[in-house]
Amino acid sequence: MVLLVCVGLLGGCTSVTLPQGAAVPTGNASIIVVASGWHTDIGLPTDELGAPLADLERDFPGARFLVFGFGERAYLMARDGGSGEMLGAVFPSDSAIRMTALRAPPADAFGADHVVTLHLSPQGVDRIAALIWQGMEKQADGTARRLAGGPYDGSALYAATETYDALHTCNSWTALLLHEAGLPVDPIGVLFTGQVMDQVRRIAALQARPNH
Repeated sequence: MVLLVCVGLLGGCTSVTLPQGAAVPTGNASIIVVASGWHTDIGLPTDELGAPLADLERDFPGARFLVFGFGERAYLMARDGGSGEMLGAVFPSDSAIRMTALRAPPADAFGADHVVTLHLSPQGVDRIAALIWQGMEKQADGTARRLAGGPYDGSALYAATETYDALHTCNSWTALLLHEAGLPVDPIGVLFTGQVMDQVRRIAALQARPNH
């Protein structure tokens, strides 16, 4: 019963709109935002990344994008995503960052309907990369602490420093990174995939307008 209540809470439908009068920046750099079920990720082109985050590419030569997503550690490590792990993800717990290295175009990997490209300045990309790196646990030698291989080829799980709970999810994490990069994404109250994707699709549409 507790599980059903929690799932019902997380599955509710709310919406978040762009901040009133928000300016929509653009630039000659780009990122992708990916929707996958209840989960969102941010993808960064490897040719726009510098150290130290770019060092993670060494295990995946030829990758064109590194795609990052935040999640509850036990849930991500379990792979099968059983009900016990889902219930644990509701309460404050350790977190992890899943990285997926893509050699193929993101639309081929995830489906074009699930990928949105946003344009921003190189400094915005650097800001996102710095925040992702900052949120990873480090080993004594300063490298990111790798927990395990990911659930499929080309992916890996890294220990993260933030606490995961029902109010700080993969989707609020994604929204906060986009906001910190200077995009007009409102992270307040974001819990669900649709709340992120609705905003990024509006931004992408505005960026695509002529003379923007």
